[in-house]
Amino acid sequence: MIGKLQRVKLREVWKHEALDFTTWLENNIDVLNEALGLSLVSIDREKEAGDFSVDLVGEDESGNVVIIENQLERSDHDHLGKLVTYVTALEAKAAIWLVSEPRPEHVRAIAWLNESRAAAFYLAKLEAIKIGDSPPAPLITLVMGPSAEAVEAGETKKQLANRDYARKKFWTLLLETAKGKTKLHSGISPSIYNWVGTSAGVQGLNYNYAVRRHDAQVELYIDADKDTGAGNQAILEKLAANKEAIEKAFGGELLWESLDEKRACRIRKTVDLAGWQDEAKWPAACEALVDAMISLDKALRPYLKGL
Repeated sequence: MIGKLQRVKLREVWKHEALDFTTWLENNIDVLNEALGLSLVSIDREKEAGDFSVDLVGEDESGNVVIIENQLERSDHDHLGKLVTYVTALEAKAAIWLVSEPRPEHVRAIAWLNESRAAAFYLAKLEAIKIGDSPPAPLITLVMGPSAEAVEAGETKKQLANRDYARKKFWTLLLETAKGKTKLHSGISPSIYNWVGTSAGVQGLNYNYAVRRHDAQVELYIDADKDTGAGNQAILEKLAANKEAIEKAFGGELLWESLDEKRACRIRKTVDLAGWQDEAKWPAACEALVDAMISLDKALRPYLKGL
């Protein structure tokens, strides 16, 4: 014979959160250890953290402080705020939040906190179950906890943020350098992206700067035909008919690219002096890029007027 599993309201098992459930958990910490794969020892109740009292404070086998916050209700912002406060006040290495119903936004918040590596955060769902007339038993299910993937995601986001900051700083210097030499890009603001650009005076044609890790480039980006791209190829071919004269006016060879993987085309010149990771070399690179852009505009403008 197989019995039917029934869920019991938590308040029917533990009428008072602090007096009943917290006391029970203190005396049955092995239930929590088994559910979360932890080894908590030396559990204390009601430890002060500023103006608040932490439900339970324990230690792991390495002696690190672990706080436990209990909530026999749906998770809320107030308890999330307390959880973070307790971690910082007690310099805890881990925090466990037990709730009856974890809200999706709090699951995401715990995942985000784990990306920071400041502490290990656990969000667990607490239920009470029974079979037939058996006494109710606790069921603790881990909803969100620390993981190597979370740490890796946090490191990746940090690297991306550093990259975006560096690129914006690079563009700030380049645009400031350009102001003293040309009116091109005078109305452009620095961005976090890998390019900045302005119209070349013909719809769909832009003069762009682009930067990578260790080099940068100037280009005429051709994207006038946003349907098939055939019109872009036609513009490139029309300009290429004057390739020798354009390159002579520019003062060097240019790359003429039909970007097969895209509908656009471009004419570009790479400057190998520095990219966004080579900050010490930025001034020289920005000078060279602005000079190259001025030369590109001078070489192409007579032929753009005829398009």
